[in-house]
Amino acid sequence: MNSAILTQLFYSFCVLSVLLIIGVFLRSVLKIFQKLFLPASVIGGVIGLLAGPVLWDGGGIPFPPEWLAAWSALPGLLIIPVIAAVPLGMRYGKGGPGQASVNAIKMFALLFAIGGVQILLGLAVREIFTRLMPDLELYKTFGYELTEGFAGGHGTAGFIGGYYRDLGLPYWESAQGLTATTATFGLVGGMIIGIAAINIAARTGKTALLKKPEELPPELFRGYETDQEKQKSLGRETTFSSSIETISFHLAIVLSVCGGAYGVMNLVRKYHTPILYQLPVWVYALLLMFAVNGVIQKTGLRRLIDVKVKSRISGVFTDYAITASIASLSIQAVFRYAVPLMVLIVLGFVFTYIAVFGLAKRAFADCWFERGLCVWGTYTGVFFTGLMLLKICDRDYQLPALNDYSTGYSMTTLFGFILTPVTVGLMLNYGLLVNVLVQGGILALSVILLFCAGIVSKRAAD
Repeated sequence: MNSAILTQLFYSFCVLSVLLIIGVFLRSVLKIFQKLFLPASVIGGVIGLLAGPVLWDGGGIPFPPEWLAAWSALPGLLIIPVIAAVPLGMRYGKGGPGQASVNAIKMFALLFAIGGVQILLGLAVREIFTRLMPDLELYKTFGYELTEGFAGGHGTAGFIGGYYRDLGLPYWESAQGLTATTATFGLVGGMIIGIAAINIAARTGKTALLKKPEELPPELFRGYETDQEKQKSLGRETTFSSSIETISFHLAIVLSVCGGAYGVMNLVRKYHTPILYQLPVWVYALLLMFAVNGVIQKTGLRRLIDVKVKSRISGVFTDYAITASIASLSIQAVFRYAVPLMVLIVLGFVFTYIAVFGLAKRAFADCWFERGLCVWGTYTGVFFTGLMLLKICDRDYQLPALNDYSTGYSMTTLFGFILTPVTVGLMLNYGLLVNVLVQGGILALSVILLFCAGIVSKRAAD
């Protein structure tokens, strides 16, 4: 890599930064973006897409091809440290995942069950359109974009693109573009439908606390806080800057693990180790970070790790990944698969809504609507969407839903990262039937766990 390539990469990052700032400004002044809680990264990415040559086929702002190529590849690279950072700072034992409550386990089971519903729906849509419109020549993994975009968000679009590219699949850019599209529709539609559901539930007495829909603080809509007394800290400064900046220290750990993961992956692929050679690099990064974090937690180094600092670093990577993913979105692929994609999205909203609130009502004795709302937000947008919808119903987070939701989501994220390459591998190597059987089995086990945990908690209460 020469200096000219590095310079172009630097320029492309500078332009992404400008798009992010534009997104922040538009979010702060336009009510429509505020009401939908659209992140600045999504707004900036859409502006880049609308203004650039991708949409206008060479017209618009003449972003150089090198920038567009970098933007297309960036999400797949930046998502690796985001995933690798997940276990860092995680404590085992008291206060850790092992102390999850029964309701948190039920939230985990519900989240996993909805994921199974979306995957099976995606596979069904693919099979139907393969027969109805064979000329489309839908690729093997079409349909996964529903849960990858709805549940994973724009960050997962980059992960999917990078994973498929590493597997040598020629349609990786199309899959990345379609996943980013479903993520955008999911984020906007999930918020609109969620707010409508809150209004209906409040008027019909289904909400635990909310009797009349209230306005959230205006700063939450604008996306920034001007009152210094209310501005939160980024985290603890665990190191002295005379030695190393705290952010640099955390970033160094994350990127070192990513580098080690590439080394392990290359070694595995060199010797063509069965099954393992097909795993993406972030799986190795995740497992390696679990080992590194285990060592850190057993020593005094654990006091040098601050989860909030780590989360801010992951947030930076995610913001740039989302902006780059949308700005370089493959419009041709979206137009080509527009009909099955729109059917997938519409049916995704319908089936997800029915499954989420239908199961939540039967599984939880208290604040079932609020718990279901969290899951709805997660499986149409991102964790933050579920959090915002919950805040409308439970402004001060008085209900136990938030703790159960956070724990259940963390458990789902870890299992989801591990299962994604497995399910995609099944589809690529063994076809539709085997994948449907496996996904159906996972869905059935999730529902069984959901209701078994409910029986346990009911007997404990009695």
